Amino acid sequence: MNDIDAWVWWLVAAAALGIPLVVTAMPEFGMFGVGAIAAAVTAGLGAGVVAQVLVFVIVSVALIAVVRPIAARHRAQQPHMASGVDALKGRQAVVLERVDGSGGRIKLAGEVWSARALDTGRAFEAGEEVDVVEIDGATAVVI
Repeated sequence: MNDIDAWVWWLVAAAALGIPLVVTAMPEFGMFGVGAIAAAVTAGLGAGVVAQVLVFVIVSVALIAVVRPIAARHRAQQPHMASGVDALKGRQAVVLERVDGSGGRIKLAGEVWSARALDTGRAFEAGEEVDVVEIDGATAVVI
């Protein structure tokens, strides 16, 4: 295999690694693809097969060792977007009809909800503000 053929094969390998990257959304394949491109450049500069393979391995491993932890930290820092009933937990509501351990009504997020007090011995009168701690079916549990 001559030098020109080697760099072409490395580019074919890089393109082939791009297919599973797109299909599986596993960024590691992209990092191997970048390693293959670095090996293609090495081959284009006239380096031997051993140097090409070493460049491929070093670049791929370095990218995985450096980029994966950064990506994992970034993914962990993204805010969790609560939706549905999870978005209602922790919100404040206004008591419309007395709320106690057996029931009542509140206005939560612009809607009227049935509610009950978390502490069955506690009662909240109309006009009081309460905090929603849980949604149990269609009933807001408040404190």
